[in-house]
Amino acid sequence: MRLTGGRVEIDDAFVRLVRPDEAVPASAVAIHHIDDAKLASAPGFGQVWPALLAFIGDAVVIGHTLGFDLAVLKRECEREDARFSRPRTLDTRLLAQVAEPNLASFTLEGLSSWLGVEIKNRHSALGDAVATARIFCALVPKLRAGGIRTLGEAIEASRALTHVLDEQHRAGWVEAVESPGRVDAERTLRRIDSYPYRHRVRDVMRAPAEFVAAEAKVSEALARLMEEQISSLYVPTAKGDGANPSAARMGIITERDILRAVSGHGSAALALPVEQLASKPLAVIPADAFVYRAIGRMNRLKVRHLGVVDEAGCIIGALSARDLLRLRAGEAVALGDEIDAAPDIPALGRAWAKLPAVVGSLLAEDVSAPDIAAVISDEVAALTRQAAVIAEARMRDAGHGGPMCPYAVAVLGSAGRGESLLTMDQDNALVFAQGTPGSAEDQWFAQFGAHIADILHEVGVPYCKGGVMAKNPQWRGSLATWQERIRDWIGRSNPQSLLSVDIFFDMRAVHGDGRLCASIWRYAFDAARDQVGFAKLLAEAAGGVEPGLGFLGGFRTKQGRIDLKKSGLFGIVTAARALAIRYHVVEHSTRARLMGIKAMGIGAANDLDALFEGQETFLDLLLAQQIEDIERGRPPSNAVAVKRLSARDRERLRAALEEVGNLDEITRSLFF
Repeated sequence: MRLTGGRVEIDDAFVRLVRPDEAVPASAVAIHHIDDAKLASAPGFGQVWPALLAFIGDAVVIGHTLGFDLAVLKRECEREDARFSRPRTLDTRLLAQVAEPNLASFTLEGLSSWLGVEIKNRHSALGDAVATARIFCALVPKLRAGGIRTLGEAIEASRALTHVLDEQHRAGWVEAVESPGRVDAERTLRRIDSYPYRHRVRDVMRAPAEFVAAEAKVSEALARLMEEQISSLYVPTAKGDGANPSAARMGIITERDILRAVSGHGSAALALPVEQLASKPLAVIPADAFVYRAIGRMNRLKVRHLGVVDEAGCIIGALSARDLLRLRAGEAVALGDEIDAAPDIPALGRAWAKLPAVVGSLLAEDVSAPDIAAVISDEVAALTRQAAVIAEARMRDAGHGGPMCPYAVAVLGSAGRGESLLTMDQDNALVFAQGTPGSAEDQWFAQFGAHIADILHEVGVPYCKGGVMAKNPQWRGSLATWQERIRDWIGRSNPQSLLSVDIFFDMRAVHGDGRLCASIWRYAFDAARDQVGFAKLLAEAAGGVEPGLGFLGGFRTKQGRIDLKKSGLFGIVTAARALAIRYHVVEHSTRARLMGIKAMGIGAANDLDALFEGQETFLDLLLAQQIEDIERGRPPSNAVAVKRLSARDRERLRAALEEVGNLDEITRSLFF
């Protein structure tokens, strides 16, 4: 039977009797109640096997003590001279031992008792399949709690149970799980057009935005389109929107709208008011979004025009299919919009699971590591935004109603800076318009934040170990609460009291009224202006950098690996943030912060350039290692295996670590 998005599809089960061409022993009939009479007219294995293969397709097959079943199928294929095509597999018996090694029994009955799963019609094919499916669903959260989140990780953990697999092998079973090896490069690392991942919408949009009054005649709009050689005009649906045109109160009229109207009504259509033909609501895309997200959105909504909006949701430009004619919308390009359109957690998880393949493809296309990190960050932002949409629906379904005031959800840390890797956890916050700690508003947002955290954790972004999540009181609040909190931070004198505060300065809105986040983020920078002591304390609170090179210049490794986040990336990011606060460089990314300081003529330009080059080196090596880890069924790591590096990459790494080794001296010089 199929298991789709965590749901057991009982109505879509493949159920067949198979004639064994020999008498069924009475001892077997006593268990499953299938006798020779029931099998007399059943097809043989050779007839059923192709149909079963077609039903399985490319899906993962999950079974209980599956090695036995695989051995039977393989032997029957040999008897029929048929090709045995082994599917990808998982075994609930092995997974249960991974999740809880000390269980008294790993039988189907033992697991059902442990997990609270009811077994019906035991020893029937359908009944046992249903029980196995439900046991697997119940195991998933327990595996997640143990850090096992992907198919590859589940396979590798199962293969570590060598004593169990050895016993099964001696019994003549087929190995229940195969090594994931390296994922088929032709399938996963498909070559894709990297242009949409290198450029943002603002790079290709048409600006400024062009508007036409709602009461204007269609003939006037047509004249404008012809004269200005454009394909659309925005139509305000509320008076007074000219100076600050909000997308929420905007329609659009396109050349195709006019052609359809003329086709249906003849020349009389030209005398109609524009408002009558305008399409509403307007589909929009943020100016800072990557182009691939715009392609995916057009593809999903089946539209040829998107409004381009700024952080406040105001129209600032236009994007048409004509602008994107040379770009194509394949599976990888549609990733972002698939996240945006996910209606529930299973759909969100399926979309999110595609991210490593896209990252691997971009690495193969030689897209720069900072650009790839920015793509990952955009998807973290999209995932958090959709988690908020689903969380709000959960609140309403539970009878808590909608939000009591305007609010914004923000990401912090690497996602806020646009520098995410594939090793990530949650860093998010909430800003709402009004309400004091403990008020009705705060209580609503506390539950809302808890839902967001739970959804992200279930999809594959684990809870933040440091507690930087909107469900916790210190990471949510009204504008007034945040302002008071920021003033308190700046007045402190102990670095330990400022743990995790630094990533607040990376805040970026991803859902809701982005103006709330933008205003409190800028308030923090303004409040910290010229507060040299505060900036220094933040840097101290973040902690020091682990030396990456030994006394004689060799790499300092543990088990052949070096943690490039602790030994390199972390120091550069922390220094750039502290300096940006010190000199009021109101930027998000590390590069923009370093370039802002350079533009002010502070410090040696070559030192600042070297820090950014070092960051790019660390990102490049980390992403390549993380993709390799994932392909081999290991959790992605920030520790890079030095032996796998080429001679050139080793020299790049050595130069970057040497620069970080001088970071304290460089930072002290820049601070003063």
